[in-house]
Amino acid sequence: MMEAAREPGCGGARAAGRGLVGGAVSLVLLWMLPPAHGQAVEFDARERKAIARLSPLPPPPPSATNRFADDPAAARFGQALFFDPRLSVGERVSCATCHDPALAFTDGKPLAVGLETGTRNTPTLYNGGHQRWYFWDGRCDTLWSQTLGPLERDVEMGSTRVGLLHRIAGDAGHRAAYESIFGPLPATDELPPHATPKTTNPYWLAAWEHLPAERRDAINRFFANIGKALAAYLRKLNTPPAPFDTFATGLRDGDPDKLTALSPAAQRGLKLFIGRGNCRLCHNGPNFSDGEFHSIFVPPREGLAPDAGRYVGLARLKSDPFNAAGAYSDAPDGAEAKLLGFVANRTENYGTYKTPSLRNVARTAPYMHQGQFESLERVVHYYSTLEGAVQAGHHAQETLLVPLNLTEQEQADLIAFLRSLNSPDVDEALRK
Repeated sequence: MMEAAREPGCGGARAAGRGLVGGAVSLVLLWMLPPAHGQAVEFDARERKAIARLSPLPPPPPSATNRFADDPAAARFGQALFFDPRLSVGERVSCATCHDPALAFTDGKPLAVGLETGTRNTPTLYNGGHQRWYFWDGRCDTLWSQTLGPLERDVEMGSTRVGLLHRIAGDAGHRAAYESIFGPLPATDELPPHATPKTTNPYWLAAWEHLPAERRDAINRFFANIGKALAAYLRKLNTPPAPFDTFATGLRDGDPDKLTALSPAAQRGLKLFIGRGNCRLCHNGPNFSDGEFHSIFVPPREGLAPDAGRYVGLARLKSDPFNAAGAYSDAPDGAEAKLLGFVANRTENYGTYKTPSLRNVARTAPYMHQGQFESLERVVHYYSTLEGAVQAGHHAQETLLVPLNLTEQEQADLIAFLRSLNSPDVDEALRK
């Protein structure tokens, strides 16, 4: 879970076909807006329509591949698992180690640190139910399958699916919760302490391969259910409306009190975001993300090996037995599964990463897939200048990215708008 997507950006792109069907401009509404440097911040009909497409953030869509996605008991069980360090080898870390509720479910570090230091930045878990691809490279296509890899990855939690089965079976509370939701646990008699097909440990791998096929299948189904319980909890981490949402409501309804939710600077930043900056080319919709993969030429962190991004991630997704079309999905012939069949890998995917949501972005520094930028100021400066930009490979890549050439005031305005996307925290009961 500690490596997904949080790479903010404004795009700075030129795109064809940006015209929007306009309506009549409400002069009364324009007069309501507070002044900026002595002039009104005016939003014409086209701009107001663009703003309306960014708010409000609805509840996450249903998850057909996980029939327990909105089961309250599954969510409670998933929450207990999320904060339990006993799920890791040596009982040293939990999911909350890298996704600290006090840090907007991130860790505040350039690179994720579980049992060891990883190679990518930790994402926030807020609003995860709105995504269709997971991790920076999109190697998972459901929220529940996304939770499984970190449990076994040696630098994160380092456990195994058989080790987890022993842990759940040996804890009276966990066992009762699991069986009340999913039915009886698989038998643990004659199982080794650890076994998994996803490991660099040759003993654990050999132990897995020695198990009969029917036992491996039962353990895999148990493992998938653990992911589905964790996902039920994560689907509840939906942030309340931000000041931007209040402003957008005021703009739509003509409520002058709600229009004061954004400062003049933030309003100017919003105008830049939907206008000349063209940030919404990639950061669009109520979750401020297109959910797709792009290269913005950010220089890699020194000392790390080349990262192929989506190019390798998509290959891993298609071979993952826990993907939406796999045997452990609750809708292997559903829409999510069919989407996987239409996605083809291309050399252009090399070095591309998923567009993150910008909601609560001011709370989730540092930024980019390797935590290269320590602050929003540094991020916006990069988009303004593309200073230090590098090509990730020799293949054809993004051709729309150009420097924004923002003034200092425009950079400050854009940052003010990004800060207006901060929401109040989720309910305290979900953070422990």
